[in-house]
Amino acid sequence: MESAEDLHETVRGLGDISVYIDMRTVGSTGGIYADVNIPLAERATRLLADTLAGIHDSVMELAVESNNVDLAALSPILDQLADGIAEVVVVGNVETEKGTEASFQQTERSGSALTFTTKEAGVRLEDQRESVGSGKDTGLVRESGILRNRIHFGSVGQCFERLTKLVLPRKIWVLLDEWSSVPLELQPYLADLVRRALLPHAGIIVKIGAIEQRTQFRLGGYRGDYIGLELGADIAANLNLDDFMVFENDSARATFFFQQLLFKHFKSVEDTSVVGVPTTSAELVQVAFTQWNAFEEYTRAAEGVPRDAINILSTAAQKAFADPISIPHVRAAARTWYQRDKEAAVVANRNAQALLHWVIDEVIAHRRARAFLLRTDVRHDLIDTLFDARVLHLLKRNVSAHDQPGVRYDVYKLDYGCYVDLFGTMKSPLGLLGADDGSFVSVPPDDYRAIRRAILELQQFERTLSTTARQEGGWR
Repeated sequence: MESAEDLHETVRGLGDISVYIDMRTVGSTGGIYADVNIPLAERATRLLADTLAGIHDSVMELAVESNNVDLAALSPILDQLADGIAEVVVVGNVETEKGTEASFQQTERSGSALTFTTKEAGVRLEDQRESVGSGKDTGLVRESGILRNRIHFGSVGQCFERLTKLVLPRKIWVLLDEWSSVPLELQPYLADLVRRALLPHAGIIVKIGAIEQRTQFRLGGYRGDYIGLELGADIAANLNLDDFMVFENDSARATFFFQQLLFKHFKSVEDTSVVGVPTTSAELVQVAFTQWNAFEEYTRAAEGVPRDAINILSTAAQKAFADPISIPHVRAAARTWYQRDKEAAVVANRNAQALLHWVIDEVIAHRRARAFLLRTDVRHDLIDTLFDARVLHLLKRNVSAHDQPGVRYDVYKLDYGCYVDLFGTMKSPLGLLGADDGSFVSVPPDDYRAIRRAILELQQFERTLSTTARQEGGWR
């Protein structure tokens, strides 16, 4: 499995054209795109224009670096794409003002003279005429209104069609990473650009990196029409990274992923002049950790999040100092990282903090489990807040129960930092999910025979929160 950046390099190494776009760096995501005071249509159009500009710049850069692209043939295509992106129209009243001023200017002189002189007499005859005129004709057109960007999908699509024919037999890969950083209400419009301008061309492959819970590809309309992308019809969700990175889903895959992740970071800063440094990822784990169980505990603590993994490892290495990292080092580092980063983000939202404490008490203290089930048709803003803060992790979607046909559940897991202090106490969790017969499962299955004990009923929390609010004199 590769990250988007690794895939970008792999594609280029195979000779295809790869366009990598990090959506966090496109335009001004946190400013213009998120400004609700700007009309939605204008925000969406600017986002599409900035994304196309990123593709335009990437193709141009790759063409300049490559010797296999005909720049003379490519330049008109990119110029047409740039023109389509930069098209501006005036929206509003148009005033036309015309004025005409006529004058004529002409200078004409004529004259004659006759002179005769003798010693006795002189005669002089002279005739001169002059006329002056001027002429001027002017016109003025004045337009008033608001300048708006406009993108012509047909013209943009033609550009990509010409581009794919130019680079045959190679293909063009468009990698859109960090999709979920785009405001949720704008995502369907960006998806619609992908569907109309990129997907119709056989020579273009589109890959999107997104967080499922924070993604909206489709905006429904009337009579079955829609804006955006329809999963299954237009695109397919063919890879879930949690299957590779979360320990509870597949421990072997997860440990291998983070083993390779650490080794790549190590190689990037390795001093090649030092003798005896690890040359494989397995050797690095043997040197850095006291035993394989310590590395497994570290993988479990990372919860499938590479950023958390790097920060936990950094803190654990500081605590271990010159010694290999042990399980106590991992647990202490995970506790520090949770308190410093994740818990601080939750504290800012009092209701989210209350939900987290309630879930910890309900799931860990009462059920002695680390995960719970939530119906897929239940959406709660506070659950999304905890998910964004990475104190809740989505392990698996759409699991079913034999005793509840047609009802689907999502499996959520509490962050390692939420219960690391409970290890070795009477409240330490005994397993991932609790079954109705009192047993525990370590890997979330696709279907359950009896799962009522694992279901979390948010209505209980709502009643608790409502009671607390009344006692305190109002919601906060």
